[in-house]
Amino acid sequence: MLNSSSHRLWICTRCVRRVTWPGTTATSILQQRRWETTAAAEATRSSTPADHHVSSRHDDAVLRHLFDAPSGGLSFPSFSLKKSQGLFKNRYLTSPDGFFVFAQKNLEKATRLVQRVLSASTTEDYRGVVKDLDRLSDLLCRVLDMSDFVRMAHPDVRFQQAAAGAWSMVYQYMNQLNTMTGLNDQLGKALSLPEVTSAWSDEEKTVAELLKLDFMKSAVNLPKRARDRFVELSSRISDVGSAFVQGMEPEIKEVMLPSHRFYGLYPGLAATLKIRSQISIATTGPESAAALQSVYDEETRKEIYLAQRTASHSTIERLESMLKLRAELANLAGFESHGHMALKDRMMAKSPASVMKFLLALRNHNAPIVQQELLELTEKKRERLAMPEVDLQAWDRDFYMEKVRAEMRSRVRHEDQLTAFFSVGTVMQGLSRLFDRLYGVRFVPREALPGEVWHPDVKRLDVVSDDGEQLAVLYCDLFYRPQKSPNPAHFTVRCSREILADELNEATEDMVSATPIFDSPESAANDGMETSQRDGKLNQLPTIALVCDFPKNNSAREPAFLSYYSVETLFHEMGHAIHSILARTSFQNVSGTRCATDFRRTAIHPHGTLRS
Repeated sequence: MLNSSSHRLWICTRCVRRVTWPGTTATSILQQRRWETTAAAEATRSSTPADHHVSSRHDDAVLRHLFDAPSGGLSFPSFSLKKSQGLFKNRYLTSPDGFFVFAQKNLEKATRLVQRVLSASTTEDYRGVVKDLDRLSDLLCRVLDMSDFVRMAHPDVRFQQAAAGAWSMVYQYMNQLNTMTGLNDQLGKALSLPEVTSAWSDEEKTVAELLKLDFMKSAVNLPKRARDRFVELSSRISDVGSAFVQGMEPEIKEVMLPSHRFYGLYPGLAATLKIRSQISIATTGPESAAALQSVYDEETRKEIYLAQRTASHSTIERLESMLKLRAELANLAGFESHGHMALKDRMMAKSPASVMKFLLALRNHNAPIVQQELLELTEKKRERLAMPEVDLQAWDRDFYMEKVRAEMRSRVRHEDQLTAFFSVGTVMQGLSRLFDRLYGVRFVPREALPGEVWHPDVKRLDVVSDDGEQLAVLYCDLFYRPQKSPNPAHFTVRCSREILADELNEATEDMVSATPIFDSPESAANDGMETSQRDGKLNQLPTIALVCDFPKNNSAREPAFLSYYSVETLFHEMGHAIHSILARTSFQNVSGTRCATDFRRTAIHPHGTLRS
C-alpha cells in the first residue's frame, strides 16, 4: 500500500541535457534593455520576504532579477551564521543527526496507527481505515521522499549519509507493512461493509481500491516464507537501484586528443580544456555536448560519442543485478514479468504488449517526419563534404542540427541573438506569466531562512494564487556545480494532504511532553514545513525541488543564458512541478503526480506498496 519514494523522482530521458555552449555574448542593446530597471534592482536588495498580496507586476520584476543577478549582485541571501531553521524548514533537520530523530518519530507514529487499524472492530472504526492508512503512508513517505532527495542532491556527504540511513530504516519497515496480512484483511473487511463504503467520499473509495491493489502486488496473499523473501528482494532492489543511479558512469571518463582534431570547438571552451598541445574533455557534461555540436572532425565526434555511451563494467553489473532481482520479485508476486507487475494499475497501458503496440504506432506515425529531417541533415553533410554520396552517422546529428539552427538564426534580423533572449530569469519570468494566465497562479520570490536550502544557488519561490493564497513551495536548484548530478529532475519532497483534527491533538500532546521545537500544533503536525488553512481545513503544502544543471555565467555584467534545448528542459520539468502544485487532494495517495498515470511513469527503483 505504500509506494517507495522513487515516485517522487522524475529523470526524463527526453530532458537529459543537450547543452549549447554559449558563444558570443549579447549585444550592448540587449544588455541595456536587461539591466535598465536599476530602481527595481535597488528595491530587491533591501526587500523583505515577499508579501503574497503584492502586485504580480512587482513579483514579476523581482523574479527575473533574482535569477539573472550576476555574481555579487541581486540575490536573496540563503546562508548565514544564524542558527539553522532546518532543511526545507523541517525542524528536525537542523543537522545530519536530525535524520535519525526524524525517522524514529515518524516510525513511532506509524506503529501507533498500525495498531489502531489492526484493532478496528466497529463500523465507525472501519470508516476511518482509509484515512488511517493514507496517513500511515504519508508518515513514511515524509521520510522517504525527503531522504531520497537529500541523499542524491545535497552537496554535504554527512547529510547524504544520514539521509541514506533514514531512508533504509523506513523503507525496510514499509516493506514489512506491505506484506502484513492483518492490514490487508482489515482493508478488505472495510470494503465489504456497505455501511462503511456508503459513508466514504469518492476520493476515499479510490484510495481504498488503490491500496487494495497495492497489497496484492506486494504478494500479501503468499505464505509467510514467500512474503519474507518479497521484503528481502524489495530491499535489495532498492539498494542496487540507488547504487546504479548514483554510480552510473562511462568506461572512459575523458577523451584526450591533439588539439588540432578539435577544430571548430568554441574558442573560449577550447582554451580552458587545452593542456600543452592536447585537449582533454570529460566524457559527460556540457563540454562533450558542446564538442558534438561544434567539432568538425568526424572521427573526433565519433570517439566522444562512443565514449559517452559505453558504460563502465560496474554500471552494467548493477543494471543486470537489478533486472534479475526485479524478475524474481515479479514472479514471486505471480506476474509474468516486472513489466506486467509495473503496468497492472495503469488505466491504458495494461500490459507490455499494449505499450509496445503504442510505441510502434507512434514510430509509424512519426516515420515520414523523421525521414524528412534525416534527409535534411544528410544533405547538409553532403554540402559540407562536397561528396555525392554520404552516410549520416549517429555522431553527426548534433553537429548538423547546430548548422541548421545557425542558418535559421541567420535569417532573422539579429543574427546570433536567439540564446541571448533566454536568460534564466527571463524564462522563469515567462513561466510565471504563463501560469498566471492559464491557472491564475504565479511565482513569488521568498527569502530562505538559515539552513532552509542546501546551497546558496538554490532559490525559494512561493506559488501563489491570484487572491494571495499560498499553494506550494518551489525550490529551484538550476545551475551546474561539481559533483552535482547532470540529470534534470523534479522531486516532490512533500505531498499536499489534509491534516486532520486528531493529528493536531497528537501534536499538542507531543509539544507538552517533549522539548518544544515547534511554535504551534499546526507547525508540529507538518514538522515545521509550510501549511495553509482554508474553509476550516488545514493542509500541508506541496513542497517541490526542481534540479537542473545549466551553465553558470560568472561574468560581472551578464546573467546565465540558456540554449533552446535547456529552455525546453526547464519547461518540461516545470510541467511536472505544476502538476504537483495544482493537483491538491485530501489524501496524499492521489495527490499531484501520484494520480493514475500510464506510459510516462518510469522509475529506477521498484515501487513498494504503501504509496509514497
